[in-house]
Amino acid sequence: MLILLPPSEGKSAARTGAPLHLDDLHFPQLDDARRAVLGALRAASAAEDAHAVLGVGASLMEDVQRNLVLDVAPAAPAHDVYSGVLYDALGYARMTPVQKRRAREQCVVVSALWGALGFGDRIPAYRLSMAVDLPGTGRLASFWKKHLAVPLADHAGTGLIVDCRSSTYAAAWSPPPSQTAAVNVFQLRDGRRTVVSHFAKHTRGEFARHLLTRRGAAPTTPSALLAAAREKWTADLEPATGRKPAQLNIVLD
Repeated sequence: MLILLPPSEGKSAARTGAPLHLDDLHFPQLDDARRAVLGALRAASAAEDAHAVLGVGASLMEDVQRNLVLDVAPAAPAHDVYSGVLYDALGYARMTPVQKRRAREQCVVVSALWGALGFGDRIPAYRLSMAVDLPGTGRLASFWKKHLAVPLADHAGTGLIVDCRSSTYAAAWSPPPSQTAAVNVFQLRDGRRTVVSHFAKHTRGEFARHLLTRRGAAPTTPSALLAAAREKWTADLEPATGRKPAQLNIVLD
């Protein structure tokens, strides 16, 4: 089983430690593309219109300044650097050693800067979204779509792919529909299903944690994934079609 995660906008910068070693990251086939994005990001972050290009407000300019020192800033494992709602709910720090090993083996983060990361890969804190049209590389979802297909398909093999990414990051790689289930989260309001971003992120994090910490064999099919989801939530499954993966829908009251 492979669990695809988005990064978080919020990041906890490491205070001490060695800097990034690009050669140590998973998916070395992506290193040339990573260098291209790193160079383009550094140039964009040094420009006067950096906040406009990167789509951030003036209050986040300190985050943008970090992009200028990514080669020397302290690095930490991705599961510690990413600190948003999804990652709080996933709760890596609260896992047992066996569960942590499983998370490092089964989770991959799709990133605007790194393309794809192993969960334990050491990275510095940075500011960049997949939605950015970065001078020098273009729109990042389109840029990474050209590079991610082969390494991620090879990494996934024939196993089940559980896609917990948001739509922005899902645009960077479309896994094989026949072996993929995308996780959607809805709230019931007046009898109708609605999407609420905060609760969707939180529940995807909880669901990923459930898959990594539950007893028993990992799901190998979308129907088995549905059964695992129903251990804690109300859920249904829309089967895959020719171009669209199965849709696992978790419904919150």
